[in-house]
Amino acid sequence: MILFPAIDLKEGLAVRLQQGDMARATVFHRDPAAQARAFEQQGFEYLHIVDLDGAFAGKPVNAGAVDRILETIGIPVQLGGGVRDMATVEGWLGKGVTRVIIGTAAVRDPAFVKQAAKEFPGRVAVGLDARDGKVAVQGWAEASELSVLDIARRFEDAGVAAIVYTDIARDGMLQGLNLDATIALAEAISIPVVASGGLASIDDIKAMLEPRAKKLEGAIAGRALYDGRLDAAEALTLIRNARKAA
Repeated sequence: MILFPAIDLKEGLAVRLQQGDMARATVFHRDPAAQARAFEQQGFEYLHIVDLDGAFAGKPVNAGAVDRILETIGIPVQLGGGVRDMATVEGWLGKGVTRVIIGTAAVRDPAFVKQAAKEFPGRVAVGLDARDGKVAVQGWAEASELSVLDIARRFEDAGVAAIVYTDIARDGMLQGLNLDATIALAEAISIPVVASGGLASIDDIKAMLEPRAKKLEGAIAGRALYDGRLDAAEALTLIRNARKAA
């Protein structure tokens, strides 16, 4: 299991939203690169970045902040938000992003996702953000009529590296991961799944390490890390010990 600490970028700052609402943003760090360095020093192995402004604009907006993060740390980075065309995929991967996460375009232009996954094996993930089981797009501002499973199945044989599944209702609310829905998705497809939205405490980490969650690649932690509800050292020690025992 991988625990991904999250840095969400809005106007060049590291923020956390509540339920994807840009009007409910809390600034947690004015220097995202320093925050990324802190996560690396704490022992995290893989960073999760979202360009929130980019998700709404449909193109990269916080490229300067991302560039500084990439220059500062040595651990892998996955990045989503505004990845809608091949030029953006190639641009981010060329700059040193390990894998890009495609969200809105996975709903609206699945052929693009398949092309990107074919050209860059193992480096393209799909981000599916759901409200009441239906996928939301355009920075979560618009709802579709498609279920997470409907869309995930489109990419079964496309070489997609992972599905990053976010429960919007729980995101930033510290109510715990929606593990039942996430595990059900993971069991219905062959693509690895990353859980996101609501991770609140060490109990979520313990639940992720239970046998029933074995098909999950990992989980994304945001607000719980920033406000201290989740102790990074304790969580990472649990994960390392579980790996040794496996």
